[in-house]
Amino acid sequence: MDKERFDKIAEPIALVVDDEPLIRMDTADLISEAGYYVVEADTADEAFAFLEKYSFLQLLFTDVQTGGDLDGFELARKVAERWPNIEVIVASGARMPKEGDLPSNASFVKKPFSAEILLEALQEHVPSKTRDRS
Repeated sequence: MDKERFDKIAEPIALVVDDEPLIRMDTADLISEAGYYVVEADTADEAFAFLEKYSFLQLLFTDVQTGGDLDGFELARKVAERWPNIEVIVASGARMPKEGDLPSNASFVKKPFSAEILLEALQEHVPSKTRDRS
C-alpha cells in the first residue's frame, strides 16, 4: 500500500505485530473495533521495515517474541527514538518488562489479555487517537 492510499484512510492507523497468526488476527480485530485501520506484520523486523516506509501511523501494538533479529522491546525503543509521535503497546505472556525495556511512550499488557484490558490500554495510552501525517 502506498502513502496516497493511506492518506485516504479516515481512521487512525495501527500496526499489529505478532508471529502467531490467530493471535495477531484477534488483536487486529479488537483494535479495528476500537476505531483503527489495522496493518499486520509477522515479525518486529518486518514491522520496522514497514515503518521506514510508512511512519505516519498512530499506534504500534507488538508482541515481545516475534522471531527475527528484533524483539518487541527493541522495536518499541527504536520506534520511540525515530518516531516519538507513535504510541506503543507491548504485550507478552512470557516476558515482563525490566527497567529500560519500555520507552516512555509505551505501555505493557500481559498476555493473555481480554478485549476489555486491551481497550483500557488503548484508552489510557492513546486517549485521543489523533492523526498527524505530516
